Amino acid sequence: HVVRKFLGLISSHDIPVYLIDPLILGLVDKDIEQIRSSPDGPSPECKYFCAPRDFTTFALLDKTWKHEVGLFRTAEKMGFQWLKIINKDPRLDGMDDLSGMEIPLHYIFKLASHAIHLVVFYERSGNYLWHGPLRLKQHMDRKFVPFRKLHFGRYPGAYEKPELLHVSIDDLKVQIPKNPSTFLEEMSHSRFLECRYREARAFFQLYPDDASLDAVEFRIKAKSLLHLAALTLNNLGVKFWLSSGTCLGWYRQCNVIPHSKDVDLGIFIRDYKAEIIPAFHKAGLPLKHKFGKVEDSLELSFQGEEDVKLDIFFFYEEEDHIWNGGTQAKSGKKFKYLFPKFTLCWTEFVELKVHVPCETLQYVEANYGPDWKVPVKVWDWKSSPSNVQDNGVWPVDEWDDVIQIY
Repeated sequence: HVVRKFLGLISSHDIPVYLIDPLILGLVDKDIEQIRSSPDGPSPECKYFCAPRDFTTFALLDKTWKHEVGLFRTAEKMGFQWLKIINKDPRLDGMDDLSGMEIPLHYIFKLASHAIHLVVFYERSGNYLWHGPLRLKQHMDRKFVPFRKLHFGRYPGAYEKPELLHVSIDDLKVQIPKNPSTFLEEMSHSRFLECRYREARAFFQLYPDDASLDAVEFRIKAKSLLHLAALTLNNLGVKFWLSSGTCLGWYRQCNVIPHSKDVDLGIFIRDYKAEIIPAFHKAGLPLKHKFGKVEDSLELSFQGEEDVKLDIFFFYEEEDHIWNGGTQAKSGKKFKYLFPKFTLCWTEFVELKVHVPCETLQYVEANYGPDWKVPVKVWDWKSSPSNVQDNGVWPVDEWDDVIQIY
């Protein structure tokens, strides 16, 4: 009854919302073929929307409506109470300006004992959708709805733009993501971390940014290399994240470190695919070296434009830690870099939606020690990292296989 009234309210104001309620989408997904094939099919009983719960969740694309005072007036006339949650617009933050401008992130409409949670999605420059956190201001009624049970808003989230499908569910006309299961899978890994502009500005006050022509050119090349690598790996369905110096640059200064000379990515070895090397070759990035093997210490390096290279480190999971390997070509010596366990979050970096370790501080500290905030120009991968250990030597009869330089 409340959902029907809400849909009536928003259609009278021409606001296109779509259903993102995980409970209902989970039920719909089981019958998706049947629902797709009978867009107007009569439902003898209320099968989906009548599942017992305290609220139903819908999404709204910010650019598809004008913020309507009229909407709230009509809502009140229909008996709804409503709450609007606003917060800072991260799209306006940058190195020069922390704008602090606020935008609506969530609306909640309540009628009787049921609430509608309307999550506002915004387009961002990496061509993806973002929603903000649900943070109540001090004066707000914390008992308005059971906020802790809401499915969206504990963290900001990032999503691909979904294709939508018009369907009839329980005799109600709604839009849903075309592939509910894909959306639900995305939802479980949607957590988003904003770049830390405030800290980055403090960093540049201590260590002014390198604005030389070389630095500017390197950043341009590194950005295009990262975009090409992301496109290639995404097309293969291989999950990756910013690692090593590239991750440090994002976390410390919201940018590529100009003296780093390469782009570093991490991939879990379980996600390795044999097609990676041919796919990069086809994208114009030939293999520069391949060290280790899939079972142990694999790393790949590809040659980008001029002298910029792409290093891909493969990570191995143990009981209580994660590690990646290193190999010294001339001696066959092996090294191991230990990290505390981590999960992956989305962020935006050089106009790209990309993964970083959610536990970024622990990840960066493992690699660069407690003084990671201080820039280091001279770095030896065999001895500088805080988390490096000797890991033996490759047997000479394996060298042809585990040390390949092109």
